[in-house]
Amino acid sequence: MCCASKLPRKANRSSSSAADITPSPAVPPDVFQGEKEVKTGSSHLAALRDGRMVYIGGEEAGDVTAHPAFRNSVASAASLYDFQAANAELMTIESPTSGRRVSRAWDLPTSYEALVERRRAMEAWAETHYGFMGRSPDHVASCFAGMMMGLDVFESYDPVRAGALADYFRYARDNDLFLTYVIINPQADRSKAAHEQADEYLTAGIVDQDSTGLTLRGAKMLATSGIMANEVFVSCIQPLGPGDEKYAVSLALPMNAPGLKLLSRKSYEAAAPSIYDNPLASRFDENDAVIYFDDVKVPWDRVFVAGDTAMMMKQFHATPAHVLQNYQCQVRLMVKMRFLMGLARRTAEVNGTIALPPVRDTLGQLAAEATLVEGMVYGMEAKGKVVNGFYVPDAQILYSAQVLTQQLYAKVINSLRDLAGGGLIMLPSSTRDFANPEIARIIGKTQQSPTASSEERVKFFKLAWDAIGSEFASRHSQYEMFYAGATFVTKGHSFRTYDWAQATGLVDNVMASYSVGSDMALSEAAA
Repeated sequence: MCCASKLPRKANRSSSSAADITPSPAVPPDVFQGEKEVKTGSSHLAALRDGRMVYIGGEEAGDVTAHPAFRNSVASAASLYDFQAANAELMTIESPTSGRRVSRAWDLPTSYEALVERRRAMEAWAETHYGFMGRSPDHVASCFAGMMMGLDVFESYDPVRAGALADYFRYARDNDLFLTYVIINPQADRSKAAHEQADEYLTAGIVDQDSTGLTLRGAKMLATSGIMANEVFVSCIQPLGPGDEKYAVSLALPMNAPGLKLLSRKSYEAAAPSIYDNPLASRFDENDAVIYFDDVKVPWDRVFVAGDTAMMMKQFHATPAHVLQNYQCQVRLMVKMRFLMGLARRTAEVNGTIALPPVRDTLGQLAAEATLVEGMVYGMEAKGKVVNGFYVPDAQILYSAQVLTQQLYAKVINSLRDLAGGGLIMLPSSTRDFANPEIARIIGKTQQSPTASSEERVKFFKLAWDAIGSEFASRHSQYEMFYAGATFVTKGHSFRTYDWAQATGLVDNVMASYSVGSDMALSEAAA
């Protein structure tokens, strides 16, 4: 149970029972009327026109579905729901409470077969964005599914908070909400704890609380896909210690909650002159943002943890939440690696180098690395186990995959650059060059390939550059390095989940099979 005395103003958090909880609507209540079977892209777009406060370029963005910094990527996110509706058998399950078809990401698998079905749905979604939307709706849904699998952990902490989590999960699932999360504190002075920072409320923390809820003030990062999400899960995955109790919060809010402000980074979509010139950045820039909570009131029915620093870690690591959400990441990366393999092969074909032995060696190495990622996904599934009646992917293989893929992604990108050479750089400035007959004539002479027309060659290498060399691509290199945490964090997870007893047991068994005495006895017998 949390220590209320260490929080601003004592709250009566037991004033309502789980049965009394009525979650606040994340979207207007009529948005999904008439869609009893499955959510669509149009309903998702309508839900985003909710008055949320998004800032970019020094001003408020207004309607994110129409703003030039976001509209194409928002449309890509919405198209996930259209794809889901068109492939309902593969992509959805029937909600056990509403009867409505919802994303399979909300499923709590009880068997290996159910986990594989869930992965096939996530894989199909990832193929629509080629693995470039890291925070697609199935990511945080997986986190909440994992928490529900470990609901007993929350019940041991506080039955009322557990009831709030269970009710919120049903609400989010039955409305098939797109959730993002902010679970990292602003960097500031990394040598100091959250409560030791110069500004007490640099990190989002509880500034006040009463019988109706708590008030949150401060910042959190990194709201990837926050622009296009319905709601945000606010928590902390970093270790918190004594004195940090006010920052130990776990809760959910609609993106249009009064006082919730999103500060967008630079939009790569806005900087993309056309789809032809930047086919990925123009459509799949999922955006990242800092969220500032300007005294945001949060009702208790949306609060899952308050004031308990130990519970902040338990919610992720004592439940399957962390494993399930990062398993989704590896499924997405598996698809992205296939896409990068396609770029590698096509680069060699377009450049006419596919028959060269060194190029085939590089392609063979890349193929092995992509297959390693795929094999580890399948291994997580096959080596999974039943926990609390639910089938959970193997944690050790998952964390091993995270350690290796953090190192692997940069290596793969460099191999692709090596295959492409100067072809990535020596490209026409934009599609407008083709509209000028004289420039188009020169492009035709200088952009040649044994397998593609000049226009096709330019088109391909602009795609390749957007994937591995553009500012959009650079952000992805950083994302793949750090979405799971710094390398010492993932290596720590790998260390703690490895079966060291089995490994050292083999060493001990060998050493137990001989001794100095037995060796001397053998020598004497031989003599």
